[in-house]
Amino acid sequence: MRLIDAAEVRANLTYELCIPTVRAAMIALSAGQTRQLLRSIMHFDDGRMFGVMPGAMGETAAFGAKVLSVFPQNFAVGRPSHQGVVLLFDPVTGELACVAEAREITAIRTASASAVATDALARPEANHLAILGYGEQAITHARAISKVRRLTSLTVWGRSPERASAFAEKIGAELGVVAHAAASAREAVAWADIICTVTAAAHPILEGTWVRSGTHINLVGSSFPGPAEADNDLVTRSRFIADYREGILKQGAEFLHAKAAGFVDDDHIVGEIGQVLSGDLPGRQSSDQITVYKSIGHIVQDLASVQALLSISPPAG
Repeated sequence: MRLIDAAEVRANLTYELCIPTVRAAMIALSAGQTRQLLRSIMHFDDGRMFGVMPGAMGETAAFGAKVLSVFPQNFAVGRPSHQGVVLLFDPVTGELACVAEAREITAIRTASASAVATDALARPEANHLAILGYGEQAITHARAISKVRRLTSLTVWGRSPERASAFAEKIGAELGVVAHAAASAREAVAWADIICTVTAAAHPILEGTWVRSGTHINLVGSSFPGPAEADNDLVTRSRFIADYREGILKQGAEFLHAKAAGFVDDDHIVGEIGQVLSGDLPGRQSSDQITVYKSIGHIVQDLASVQALLSISPPAG
């Protein structure tokens, strides 16, 4: 059995490896080649959660699960909010083949999936990225999006101006772009071509009226019913594409809020990103269309990432 720790994930799961890996996984998911169940989440007090995500890469392919705790209060004291493991089983023997640290995998594969969606849905000339949030997913999203679009500027907003400014300084120097912290979410997205929401907000921090025509948005922070990062207006105005349709129909908070309010029905989810990638579904239909990729994350992204790590990092000896 292989053990892959966080350091090995950081060293080897590059965006150059993970982006095409996740792209292939999402195509396979939409083609019905994978098997998966919806995530199961146990909620505790203070926003703490325990989740299990099971699935298989195919009928006779590797299978496994991600087991994860989410403790949002950890971020304030410098401890990771997401902690857990990805378990990969051998499809021939049923043996546990690999245990991999999940936090780093989740951070990199989630951002890589957003990069895949951005590459498919954002305008080719898009170069101004806005990030709402400055936590663990913010920096990986900035890095991943920079791999698929030639960014020239970046704006970040978060509830702490000091942390937002520190993030802007760090990522601006790393990516070689003009980066600054905005005083409000509205200011942050005003001139954005691409928006990533990566917060733990309980209520919308992004309104549709703030978003200009032609923008692409990755809604990432909320992964279960309840907390929503964007309002009903944005959902209603957009071409709304899911990572996994069944998952969004049951666990996509922004969509569920708009549906409950009577603004949209199930047909508003035009399809899955894997269908866009395979050419079975049109993505952006015009330069002024607003597109949304709603992500709650999926186990096939995790399993595919672990398989990729194993393929380039064989066991010692």
